[in-house]
Amino acid sequence: MFGFKKSKEQNELYAPINGKLIGMEDVADPVFSQKMLGDGFAVVSNGDTICAPADARISMIFPSKHVVGLTFTDGMEIIIHIGINTVNEEGKGFEAFCKQGQKVKRGDPLIRIDRVYLEDKGYDLSIIVVFTNKNTYKEVVFENVKEVIAGESIVATYTV
Repeated sequence: MFGFKKSKEQNELYAPINGKLIGMEDVADPVFSQKMLGDGFAVVSNGDTICAPADARISMIFPSKHVVGLTFTDGMEIIIHIGINTVNEEGKGFEAFCKQGQKVKRGDPLIRIDRVYLEDKGYDLSIIVVFTNKNTYKEVVFENVKEVIAGESIVATYTV
């Protein structure tokens, strides 16, 4: 799944949080691992702040703050899904730093999680990034890296 070949036509996507990069098929939820919502990647997080992986506009944020949608200037759309089944907390353990319609730059903080609270509740805090509009891009190539730093580590490139 992972490979990397950069060309001038490709756009870069950076890690949304510190942690270990894994393939979508390794996510512990079949909706994501079977790519029912689309292709993407995940980060087994060890940080508490989810950041914008590129310059974008916030296209949506769930009231529970566990999902943020972003639209990039080139038309690429993603969702960042924070944890597995964390929707059950109805926003408890999440602090939003963004709102729908807001423009953000790569590395800007979007959501902070209360890691201790959510881990004590038994949640998997993998941060899942899904490319939601397949018709907009031609190809996504994932970096062959393991440990990533939010806003600094390139995790994928894509061609529109």
